[in-house]
Amino acid sequence: MLTKFFKLEEHGSNVRTEMVAGLTTFLTMSYIIFVNPNILGTTGMDKSAVFVATCLAAAIGSVVMAFVANYPIGMAPGMGLNAFFAFTVVGAMGYTWQQALGAVFISGCLFIILTVTGVRSWLIAGVPKSLRCAIAAGIGLFLAIIALGNAGVVVANPATKIGLGDLHSPQALLAIFGFFLIAVLDALRVRGAILIGILAVTVLSMALGLNQFQGVFAMPPSLSPTFLQLDIPGALHAGFVHVILAFVLVEVFDATGTLMGVAKRAGLLEGTQYKGLGRALFADSIAIFIGSLLGTSSTTAYVESASGVQAGGRTGLTALTIAALFILALFIAPLAGSVPAYAAAPALLYVAGLMLRELLDVEWDDITEATPAALTALAMPFTYSIATGLAFGFISYAVLKLFTGRAKEVHPAAWVIAVLFVLKYVFFPS
Repeated sequence: MLTKFFKLEEHGSNVRTEMVAGLTTFLTMSYIIFVNPNILGTTGMDKSAVFVATCLAAAIGSVVMAFVANYPIGMAPGMGLNAFFAFTVVGAMGYTWQQALGAVFISGCLFIILTVTGVRSWLIAGVPKSLRCAIAAGIGLFLAIIALGNAGVVVANPATKIGLGDLHSPQALLAIFGFFLIAVLDALRVRGAILIGILAVTVLSMALGLNQFQGVFAMPPSLSPTFLQLDIPGALHAGFVHVILAFVLVEVFDATGTLMGVAKRAGLLEGTQYKGLGRALFADSIAIFIGSLLGTSSTTAYVESASGVQAGGRTGLTALTIAALFILALFIAPLAGSVPAYAAAPALLYVAGLMLRELLDVEWDDITEATPAALTALAMPFTYSIATGLAFGFISYAVLKLFTGRAKEVHPAAWVIAVLFVLKYVFFPS
């Protein structure tokens, strides 16, 4: 039945290979079930409920990807988007987490409309490659400063804004150990390197008496503290326009780039066309919508799915296996609750470093491309806002192209985005 439904023979695969691929991908992306509750928990959200929402959003998103698109791609709340949700929208801007969930819901609805109408493809075509690369790198830098802060390696300093923390503290030392452990294991191609690093630091912190062991297995906690708690009217507040725009833009580039990249590795490219990409984009849109109802930040396609493709995954059966494993993960809530912030910090920092490689594809020899890219990447960590980084990038790109006589190179979509950000800062500066 599975062979026939997922067209395994057509894709040159079999049930065993697809399930092994699903397990491989799950091991490489399962760190999110420990990291996401830590990040969203800083907003006042119930960590146990976020843990359940994370597992369910990942499972449902992966199921949709399996049956709608037949793609070997796992879904889960995205890194970067969760940091933007917690540290910018709630932490820096002062909105409630319920309003932030409302913004995710609205962005999900817009995402579905953009995908169905084809506007999503128009937006993607309109954004220059340099800016797309800079957005990924900027999110990486944003994650890096969060990770270093959680580890105590970087601290606030009244004279220099930021400074070096106490590297003799047990928390900082454990975080440093965790980072090198992850890097070494990943270099040796050990599956689940990030997950192993998180668990190793957690176990060591318990052995040293810095953290309390709460058990491993238990029935899933209640989802009610976050389920349907979104505040949609509050998210429609005028000052939230650029927040929703930022969510949509990051979702568009992050998910689309991942889907296309992994699909190419899986051999789903026919000439210049991707088989089933439209259905995969739709599945991705549905996952964001569902995640907001459950109580988590935007769900997206995971680039770690490439590890499963490398292991032979070619169809939705890989994604279905990932979904089943996330359902099983619901029963390790006590272990997830035992993970301290400094144990998740090495994972954040390592993922951040991987995202910086996108800067290689920026056209550094062209000032009108390089300057907006640099502003985008630098503004995100230094203003503690992904939205601000996007605004700096798009506005500077439009201005430089206009005043160097190269306005024709700017796609209409880029003009629209730049104008929207300008209007936001003119009429809603706060």
